[in-house]
Amino acid sequence: MPLSQVSIPVFVRGLNVLAALLRKGEAHAREQGLPPEQLLQARLAPDMFNLVRQVQSVSDAAKAGGARLAGVPVPGMPDTETTFAELQERIAKTVRFLESLSPADVDADMERPIEVKAGSIVLKFTPVPYLTTFALPNFYFHITTAYDILRNQGVPLGKMDYLGDLSFAAPA
Repeated sequence: MPLSQVSIPVFVRGLNVLAALLRKGEAHAREQGLPPEQLLQARLAPDMFNLVRQVQSVSDAAKAGGARLAGVPVPGMPDTETTFAELQERIAKTVRFLESLSPADVDADMERPIEVKAGSIVLKFTPVPYLTTFALPNFYFHITTAYDILRNQGVPLGKMDYLGDLSFAAPA
């Protein structure tokens, strides 16, 4: 299966799931009379990112993942979001970027060198190991943490919310 089919659609699907989780979080805050900031600024531990930064990190992981796989520059996005609406717009902008990538570019060179700066070190990959050992695990880490923050704050979410729409899966 081409790399373009197991990368870009996976990022897009995860972003759409995250958007749905945020809609449920926002609705929960409204229904419970909670200030949205209570959810947006919540974090699982004092040394972890808050919900806003987790969403920004999902976006960053997806756009960087797609860009690096396609061999194009990673688009910059300022981390200025402070509301649910602004986070939804960032997710939508990230999806639009991913959908603009050419599958042919993603699949063009399976030996393309990919370098990722992580703190003071530079990690070197080729596309498949980059996707499977770095890009997707990092992407899902931040989606999972965003989900966990919302659950921790009382948002009624379950596993099916995390899995998202499974209508494409044929019943056994």
